[in-house]
Amino acid sequence: MSKKHFFFWTLITSVILLAIKCLKQQSAQEYFYRAEIFRSRNITILLWHWPFGKPYHLSGDVCLKHYGIHRCLLVDNRSLFSQADLVVFHNRELQSGQQILPLHLTRPCGQKWVWLSLESPENNGNQSLGGHFNYVMTYSRDADITIPYGTLVPRKAEDCSTTNNLVPKNKTSLACWVVSNYQKTHKRSAVYQKLKRIIPVDVHGRAVNKRLDADSLLPTISRCYFYLAFENSISRDYITEKFWYNGLMGGAVPVVLGPPREQYEAVAPKHSFIHVDDFRSIQELGKFLKKLAMDKERYSEYFAWKKQYNVKLYRDWQERICMICPKLNNLQ
Repeated sequence: MSKKHFFFWTLITSVILLAIKCLKQQSAQEYFYRAEIFRSRNITILLWHWPFGKPYHLSGDVCLKHYGIHRCLLVDNRSLFSQADLVVFHNRELQSGQQILPLHLTRPCGQKWVWLSLESPENNGNQSLGGHFNYVMTYSRDADITIPYGTLVPRKAEDCSTTNNLVPKNKTSLACWVVSNYQKTHKRSAVYQKLKRIIPVDVHGRAVNKRLDADSLLPTISRCYFYLAFENSISRDYITEKFWYNGLMGGAVPVVLGPPREQYEAVAPKHSFIHVDDFRSIQELGKFLKKLAMDKERYSEYFAWKKQYNVKLYRDWQERICMICPKLNNLQ
């Protein structure tokens, strides 16, 4: 190779390496620039359609006024599409065809799209994300944005005086279950059919035409020693209001059927529930429940978590969407 060609290729190589270096620096600078923007100004989140077609009335700074979340503007006016930093789409409506993605609109540079669902995978349909979404928002602990059905929060000092009576005193039933969607193919249905032959189980809900209204649900559950917090799908981290609301808040010890025990223990004390998988058979489970209900001291130990924690529920779609903002700086 001549000196002339050698110099030429050396120059080209230097230019390429310099360009790569500049791109890396620019990418890093852009990341920190965007992160700084997220910290210093309002983030506008556009909810493209309300989950299950039930809208809330958005007025003023909802996230700050109701949930103490700063610099987070939640809107549902589609005319603000070009100004939105994030656009959230609930899967149920996309799956059913009630809503479609606004692919006909020019998507602003840097705008992020969020796919939202609190259903288990088998109930989300076969819809492909199609490369349109940047973030996945579900109950799963490994989602980009995790929004659980509930959690435990430390009790405030002023609440400690109310921990004397942790166990409801009006127990009249050994076990109860509230179920609307009863299908023989569900694992929980098979477990119930076996368990009811061993212990009495009071069943309520639409499935047996014994509905409980909002005012009578928890009082009914509180009269039971155990509540069957059986999930309709067995999926990773899929722990719904059946555990958080009906079980823990209802004042009965949850008997859980869902993901493995370690996934429950990741979000709740290990001695706050009883897992079906801990027993070699349903008959062994039934015998354990009958024996535990007779042992008042041992039974009360399942409520010891109340001395330290309160249950925090996430049932408001406004709050769920507002919770995206505090998580933005941790997202890639």
